[in-house]
Amino acid sequence: MDHVFQGKLAVITGASSGIGLAATERLLDQGARVLAMSRKLGPLAELLERYPQQLVWQPGDVTQASDINTLAEHAARLGPVSFVVPNAGIAELADGLDSSAFDRQWAVNGAGALNTLAALRPHLADKASVVFIGTFLAGISFAGLAAYIASKAALIAHARTLAVELAPHGVRINCVSPGPTATPIWSTLGLSDEALGDVAQGVNKRLLGGQFLEPAAVADVILFQLGNGARGVVGQDWVVDSGYTLS
Repeated sequence: MDHVFQGKLAVITGASSGIGLAATERLLDQGARVLAMSRKLGPLAELLERYPQQLVWQPGDVTQASDINTLAEHAARLGPVSFVVPNAGIAELADGLDSSAFDRQWAVNGAGALNTLAALRPHLADKASVVFIGTFLAGISFAGLAAYIASKAALIAHARTLAVELAPHGVRINCVSPGPTATPIWSTLGLSDEALGDVAQGVNKRLLGGQFLEPAAVADVILFQLGNGARGVVGQDWVVDSGYTLS
């Protein structure tokens, strides 16, 4: 157990599936208290049974100011907040010139993440660590995902300057950009099973491990960034993609 997390409060959004769920479980395993927000309880129900004294769940949507304000109020009662992972995110296929697709995805992936931190800022511990979630696609391209990529790339750029602005206040900010990861987000793209299978096959050929990452592999990097081992890392974007962007 890494005692840096023991008894301290972490706030995670998008906590009921994929990387958010994996990070929540990892933090609980390390003795952290976790305030988890998601639209649905889902698999968090099992974690609530296993960690009834450590895990608190709040239903909510990061695009709703009232939900974010309620999250902040909840955190104020439990805090101070030592760790923040604004993980909630969506992806949809759209024409690259469909600005409404960008607006929808930025509302969750970008504004949702930044507004979460803004609401929690008054309740942060003297030394706090924040990890935003980017994407491995920020430096390359993927047809149909221009708006998604743009929303994440903008968040990464924003986080870099935000890291400079908040560092004097004891807040350390970084990003983790996952590569192809086995999470439910792929099923939300609107592709048929056959088309999704073709995409997966093509992606797997570029992964040095030959298969999609498990969410826990990304969660482990998030926890390292949150912890003392990465105390000298500020404003960086770590790509966790099993070598996809090397080829």
